[in-house]
Order: sequence, then C-alpha cells, then structure tokens
Amino acid sequence: MSAVETRSAVNAEQTGRRVEEVLDRLAATGDGAAAAAAEELVRSLMDFYGAGLSRIVHLLSAPRDLRPASDPLTALLGDELVASLLVLHDLHPEDRDARIARALGSVRDHGLEAVDFDESSGTLRLRAPAGGGCGCAATAASARQAVEDALACFAPEVKAVDVQTAAPAGPALLQIGNGPKTASTAAKTP
Repeated sequence: MSAVETRSAVNAEQTGRRVEEVLDRLAATGDGAAAAAAEELVRSLMDFYGAGLSRIVHLLSAPRDLRPASDPLTALLGDELVASLLVLHDLHPEDRDARIARALGSVRDHGLEAVDFDESSGTLRLRAPAGGGCGCAATAASARQAVEDALACFAPEVKAVDVQTAAPAGPALLQIGNGPKTASTAAKTP
C-alpha cells in the first residue's frame, strides 16, 4: 500500500476525538502550562495545514490562463508551502537533488550553483560566481539567507549551507602607453 493509500484510511472524526482525548488527559494532570502549550500546538498545526489546503485550492481553482503552469502538479510543487507539506509527509514526487535544484531556481538571481551534498552531515556546498554582487558581507548574507529559506521549504534534509566563492580568473592585462621601441618602430620615428 502506498503512502497516499495509507493516509486516506485516516478518519477525520476519529482523529478529532483522539486529539480531544489527549488534550483532556493533559488538562486532567493539573499542569495548566502543559495543557495550554498542547492547545497552542494543535492551533498552530491547524493553521499550518489550513493555509496549505487553502493554497492548494487556490492554485487548482485559478483560471487556466492565470496558472503558473499547464500541469496542476507543477504549480503545487513550485509553491513553497505546499512543497513543504509534501516533503514533511514524504509525498513529494521529486527526489532530493531535484528539490535542491528547485530551491536554487527560486533564488536564481543570486547565481548560486550546487557543487555537492554530504548526506552524513546534511551540508550542501554551493559555488557563488566570481565577482558576483558587490562583494560585501551584506550581499553574501542575504544570498545565504534566501537559499536557506528556500531549502527549508523544498529540501529540509539540507541542514547546513557552505557557500564558496569561485576564484576570479584574474584581471585582464591592459597595456597603457607606448611599448618599447623595436627596430621596426625605431626606424619610423624621426
């Protein structure tokens, strides 16, 4: 049975009752702070999933000419909130490398390129273009933050980002002024 089939067997009414029972048990312990925290957790999760479902309905109900792609799945996979829900539940149809590429594509103005991914540490090594931006720390920090935010949605298995700047090719040699006189140019000079 696939993950989708397994999840469809969940009954909303039974799940609602289970949540209420757990909240009641926490309230019965007399620990008001724990009960309040549990209720806040349930509200936060409901808000998160509600926003995701709302986004799915919005993306699928948009007129065809206003949809980002002709394939509805493409629009869903390109949405950060929907993609993060799919990844969270291991339902995202793209593999890790495709999701990393999608994340980098969403911040393509920073020109970062994936070099490799270390599965044991969860570190993604990226290469920044030589001479990209103004070279100031603020630009590098904003690029890193944008990439980390995109990766959190599309590829949460990336735990750290290592951005390496490509070494510049070196300045082009530009000769200014007259060069040394050679025998052929010396003969032409009066």
